[in-house]
Amino acid sequence: MTDQPSDREAARRLLSAAAVRERCHALFEHALAGRLDHFTVAPDRLDRAADEVVATIRASYPELDIPFHARWRHFSAGGLDRWASVVPMAPWTEVAEMARAAFDLAIVSVLLDAGAGPDWRYEEGRTGEVFARSEGLAVASFEMFISGAFSMRPDDPFRVDAEALIALSPEELASGLQAGPGNPLVGVEGRAALLNRLGRTIADDPDIFAREDSARPGGLFDALADEAQDGVVAAPRILEAVLFHLGPIWPGRIALAGLDLGDTWRHPLARAADATDGLVPFHKLSQWLSYSLIEPLEWAGLAVGEVGGLTGLPEYRNGGLFLDAGVLALKHPAEAGAAHEVGSRLVVEWRALTVALLDRVAPLVREKLGVSEEDLPLAKVLEGGTWAAGRRLARERRPDGAPPLKVISDGTVF
Repeated sequence: MTDQPSDREAARRLLSAAAVRERCHALFEHALAGRLDHFTVAPDRLDRAADEVVATIRASYPELDIPFHARWRHFSAGGLDRWASVVPMAPWTEVAEMARAAFDLAIVSVLLDAGAGPDWRYEEGRTGEVFARSEGLAVASFEMFISGAFSMRPDDPFRVDAEALIALSPEELASGLQAGPGNPLVGVEGRAALLNRLGRTIADDPDIFAREDSARPGGLFDALADEAQDGVVAAPRILEAVLFHLGPIWPGRIALAGLDLGDTWRHPLARAADATDGLVPFHKLSQWLSYSLIEPLEWAGLAVGEVGGLTGLPEYRNGGLFLDAGVLALKHPAEAGAAHEVGSRLVVEWRALTVALLDRVAPLVREKLGVSEEDLPLAKVLEGGTWAAGRRLARERRPDGAPPLKVISDGTVF
């Protein structure tokens, strides 16, 4: 395909939550018609999945005071609000400095938040507690952050500098995450390479990432604050900024008309009348990051609107909920025993169906709880919610709590 302006415009449209929703719902319609290769859908069992989510919400949030789905929840693992403990010690003199640091931490921690695998653990030195999976990666990355592992300034450890990311080695990251032969972490080299690319990307874009300081991920705060309308930033715009400005960090992925498409994969039924024919965007980590940047923006005095414009996250806890609740089933059950590449048609179908089903289960959850979409947006259904229910069902059904399908990860997707 030639690099024509129309191709670039089509590529830009894929860098949006609206495109994720559109393509995933289109594949869902194919599933209902029985045209997918790997999955069937039982819509009549969606009510059962909603019951599982409601039970999980009532157990964890009996007053329905559910926060947004964001990395900040994991920074409070074990009941300790780690970020609140940092704020009084930090050398910040204005709220924008705090917001840049919060962006720094959230961006690096989310990018490290691909699946850790079932065997990895992290022991927090100051509490002696041991954490695994997402909580473990959050606590580990937080400890690296406050120790100055990502800072080039001895007088200010609570920051992430492009130079430090560029220089970070897999061995240094493994040490910070306590990973090794006796404590295996999936994709250490891929995670380190991702942070290296993050450093180079922000160093190469000073107009975005070095407006008020040296190049750092937190510079994205200034870019978003500068374009706020009447003090409001639209959540889909957060995602678009993340996708457009951080697109080059993704390894070996699809590019179209000079744009890196990130977490976008191929499926022949994802039809389009332009150069994006056959492409399905998900942007899982980027949307997880966008959700996680909402609170720092609000702490800085900005409002965030259109939160429902982001989609549910197509990852193995949400996807596992629908498999374990019987909403989805494999056409070939033997495939449950194999490991699948993230770009395989099976995984693309699973992820697309997950996004579409999250949009369908959320209204059922609200109806059962007797609340409105305004009071319980998708971001809270995810937190309350589908992710936790997926984890609970996995633990009930499998001794190691693993998801129902195994995905081969390089540390940059799941």
